[in-house]
Amino acid sequence: MASSSTLFGASPSQLCFAKNCVISRSLANPTRTNSFKYVSHQRIRCQATSVPADDRVPDMEKRQLMNLLLLGAVSLPTAAMVVPYAAFFVPPGSGGAGSGTIAKDALGNDIFANVWVKNHGPGDRTLTQGLKGDPTYLVIEKDRTLAPYGLNAVCTHLGCVVPWNAAENKFICPCHGSQYNNQGTVVRGPAPLSLALVHVDVDDGKVLFVPWVETDFRNDEAPWWA
Repeated sequence: MASSSTLFGASPSQLCFAKNCVISRSLANPTRTNSFKYVSHQRIRCQATSVPADDRVPDMEKRQLMNLLLLGAVSLPTAAMVVPYAAFFVPPGSGGAGSGTIAKDALGNDIFANVWVKNHGPGDRTLTQGLKGDPTYLVIEKDRTLAPYGLNAVCTHLGCVVPWNAAENKFICPCHGSQYNNQGTVVRGPAPLSLALVHVDVDDGKVLFVPWVETDFRNDEAPWWA
């Protein structure tokens, strides 16, 4: 049985885009002749699309700006926490003139030598704020001058503040009965050592405490506190 058929040329029916591919679909129109059937077929072609290089490479200036912003955001809170924490370990007496510390009275005011001597009589021993914030006695001599030394008021036994007893002319610790003479030399235990010394100078009219690192003039020995 002879048969003949005519196949019509295929024409594109649609053009689709899927992600980075261009999909072309052609559909051949089927024709029925002598009971023969041509089935449809399709052809798919993917075409890679090119992306400009500038769109793929990050802008270095933008990256540096973002890094700086991130660094600033982290540094500021960190500094806000670290600075007060570090300041906690700085002795309150530091920051005075030179290597010493300006003496302060009970109200925290700087002590001026001429005013102090005027308001305190001979033999007076009054507590002030000294090196590292330690309570320190300023001593007025019998001739109404400021003694060149001060006495750290911390008892060498268990660290109590030793008061001055003018009637006894000595320092007497109320905790365990230790006693020191008017220059701070230990005369009765259980305290094992004398009161520590500090230098007393005058700078720009203000009383200045300076660490005592030389020989202790009371016993000609090296200072135990240095």
